[in-house]
Amino acid sequence: MVKKYNVLIVEDEPLIVGVLLNVLERISDLNPLIEFKVKSVANADEAKYEIDKAVNSTPIDFVLLDINIPHSNDKVILSGEDLGVMIKGFFPCVKIMVLTNHSDNFRLNNILKSLNPEGFIIKTDIDFDSLVSAIDCVLDDSPFYSKKVLQLMRKQFVNDFSLDTIDRQLLYHISKGAKTKDLIKMVSLSKSAIESRKRNLKSLFGIETGDDRKLILKAEKHGFI
Repeated sequence: MVKKYNVLIVEDEPLIVGVLLNVLERISDLNPLIEFKVKSVANADEAKYEIDKAVNSTPIDFVLLDINIPHSNDKVILSGEDLGVMIKGFFPCVKIMVLTNHSDNFRLNNILKSLNPEGFIIKTDIDFDSLVSAIDCVLDDSPFYSKKVLQLMRKQFVNDFSLDTIDRQLLYHISKGAKTKDLIKMVSLSKSAIESRKRNLKSLFGIETGDDRKLILKAEKHGFI
């Protein structure tokens, strides 16, 4: 019996999209009992459109997800990480494979915690043939993590470090110059709640004193902005 997968590729680099399409084609060629129906999107708004369609028709089974994608026009989805959280909310059985150029341990750890993806690959860790094997593993219900991700998991680095969607939105808006009075409307939190989150973020990033600029510089260094 043919197993059909509805696949969403979220990637804004055309060359990588081409590679991923070729990988899926190779898997189908090697296993005629696997069939892929693929949609490819290059930004958060296109992804949201495909998600909305899938909610009302055929669920998404498998997502190949880049973390660095253009944000949505409404600034709600700021990265592939936010998008992955949304997708899992709509499709609890979906399998997500993250593909990213990020190598900062803080950022990778946060993605692991927020998404718990079935596959997690640093793009520089892998070639075409190993990507074929990685996707095969994930589709066969076996998680796959590339070398650097495995090293991070073994070390259990910064195990208590985690930023949620609102934290990431706050960092983004602050980096664009938003003041607290603006943030209240942008993220629908009270002034005290925003100040509390900012204090927590500074603590997580090891900032003992200083204004919001130090926080933004740290967030940029670790790949959150």
